[in-house]
Amino acid sequence: MKKSLPVILAITIALILTMAFTGPVYAKKLIIFAGGPAGGTFQVVAQSVATYKPVKAMDYNIKVQSSGGSTENLRKVNSGKAHFGTVYSGHVYAGRNGLMVNDPKKYENVLAVAYLYEAPAQLVVRKGSGIKSVKDLEGKKVGVGNAGSGAYAYCEQFFTHLGMWDKIERNAMGYNAAADAFGNKQLDAFWLFTAYPSPAVIQAATMNEIELVDLDADAKKYGFYDKYKNFVAWKIPTSDGRYRGLSADVPSWVDTTLLVANPKAPEDLVYGMLKAIFTDEGLAWMVSQKKTFKAMSVEKGIKGVATPLHPGAEKFWKEMGVLK
Repeated sequence: MKKSLPVILAITIALILTMAFTGPVYAKKLIIFAGGPAGGTFQVVAQSVATYKPVKAMDYNIKVQSSGGSTENLRKVNSGKAHFGTVYSGHVYAGRNGLMVNDPKKYENVLAVAYLYEAPAQLVVRKGSGIKSVKDLEGKKVGVGNAGSGAYAYCEQFFTHLGMWDKIERNAMGYNAAADAFGNKQLDAFWLFTAYPSPAVIQAATMNEIELVDLDADAKKYGFYDKYKNFVAWKIPTSDGRYRGLSADVPSWVDTTLLVANPKAPEDLVYGMLKAIFTDEGLAWMVSQKKTFKAMSVEKGIKGVATPLHPGAEKFWKEMGVLK
């Protein structure tokens, strides 16, 4: 039977309205969570939150997407291409205030949700190489992290501050690829900015005798902490034997890792996600996925946050008494 013109017109209008209000990111129930590169903790964060049963039971379909890391996530969340992401606190602050290296744009659509953990800078070299400082890397082949990652951005920032960025042979690659290249003697050193312990460093230590460079000494000697206040000294707890051959803690520096959201991320989802994760059961689930998440707690829920919170997060942290 042929449809009448009014019926056809009504169907057409309905289709147009459906298409107009449905998009790849802000579809009714589809939620994009920007993770990170293979071998990094950012991807583990996204997968752990998205697959936790109480979160999965909510009325949203959370899809995890891999990414280059912190700075890429900052841009994705800001643009609305992702609802959630993991970004270093220093990048959230710098982005909001137009202070990113070589990028004066202000990223004001990135709102803090929760503190996750601290990530230390790690510079892996071969034992006996004589490399005791970033200054000793002149002319050397160095893995500097994925382009778009927090590791790459912080490597560029630190090495530039020390006058070394243009004096090394830079190789932009992910952690696992860098560990392979290092093991095959294609790199003299590789840089990471990720939670301890790193699977990539563990991998490298099975193929070579390794050392970690004391980056705190360089930071103090060359005034890095004086210029960049968000970084603080920290000791990588390698005395626990996680990195084969290392038996003493190694001084370095850290930044805080944050879960962030776009303002259009549903308030009920942000609130519900936090309410599910920040329980004894939720935190135990996170630790079961990676021991790094032992750092998470209600008490430290907004540690390192120096920018506005998402309304759903603000509601939760006020209820928990963390935010006054």
